[in-house]
Amino acid sequence: MTDRKPLQVCLISLFSSRQDLMTQLKAAIVPVTPFAQNCTLLWDDETKAGVVIDPGGDVEAILEALKEEGIKVERILITHGHIDHIGGAAELAETLGVPIEGPHEADKPLIERVKDQALQFGLPDVRTMTPDRWLNEGDTVDIAGVAFQVLHCPGHAPGHVVFFHAPSRFAIVGDVLFKGSVGRTDLPGGDHATLMRSIKEKLFPLGDDVAFLCGHGPHSTIGEERASNPFLQD
Repeated sequence: MTDRKPLQVCLISLFSSRQDLMTQLKAAIVPVTPFAQNCTLLWDDETKAGVVIDPGGDVEAILEALKEEGIKVERILITHGHIDHIGGAAELAETLGVPIEGPHEADKPLIERVKDQALQFGLPDVRTMTPDRWLNEGDTVDIAGVAFQVLHCPGHAPGHVVFFHAPSRFAIVGDVLFKGSVGRTDLPGGDHATLMRSIKEKLFPLGDDVAFLCGHGPHSTIGEERASNPFLQD
């Protein structure tokens, strides 16, 4: 057993693509790695079918949370190839017998160097993951029967992707945008100008009413960050 705090679970109402059926999804965050990365669990409140997004490490804690909620994981989704988001993916996928989807193939060099990333940050050695499916702009991914749109949003990492459900005004943005901050661009493959374009040309047009979960820290909305994020006030 791991020594972790009780899960904080929130309820999200998501509409199907036909917009005549509503699925109640639950979301929970399992903080993993010394970077306190938000490994996100999303699952159907009725069927318990769900996904794990960005299992960066601490696989035992993730498995404990899945068991606690009775979640039947169908796939693992990855936003980008940094170690705090992929470090536990290979082990978790093998344990659960599920595929890994994402990120964009532009992050393949990062993923192939995950062991070097572990050395760079003084982290334990990890297994290299191989995605079963690379994701591209305009693709969709299935999250408990709900189709999320894939947006390619490079800058923090070349192959970073965002998952967006337009009918419900909800997104998973990884490390592109945070409450009061933006993704760092000083790591290999990072580029500040590209990140700003991704935020302003991909995320801002989604609408101010879009709520998002991110890779670190609390949730926010596009509108709140457009209005008050100090890194976006130019």
